[in-house]
Amino acid sequence: MAKASNKCYGTGRRKKSIARVYLVPGKGNITINKRSIDEYFGLETLKVIVRQPLAATETADKYDVIVNVHGGGYTGQAGAIRHGIARALLQADADFRPVLKKAGYLTRDPRMKERKKYGLKAARRAPQFSKR
Repeated sequence: MAKASNKCYGTGRRKKSIARVYLVPGKGNITINKRSIDEYFGLETLKVIVRQPLAATETADKYDVIVNVHGGGYTGQAGAIRHGIARALLQADADFRPVLKKAGYLTRDPRMKERKKYGLKAARRAPQFSKR
């Protein structure tokens, strides 16, 4: 672990997932819940999503990323990690803001599951109707 002054922190959220992301100067290793990114995510698309902010700012080999993530599914977690990495990069260097903002990595995705309403079977699914 590096000194506290070198560590940058960012919180990312998507759907029900919350990711706590720490950026430490290093060689570019990404550790999620004490497992490597390849071990944690099976799909290649999710790994690409996680690495997007680092690729946009060309800092993929400058920082080690340490993530604690919980809640939601794999897709939501990948989105939360991406959001957290983008916020942590801002803390590391404010000059990255225009690049990250333009790519949309700083915006928290507001789409959430809609609540179930009474009288219905799900959020919008009504009980089956029959005339006779």
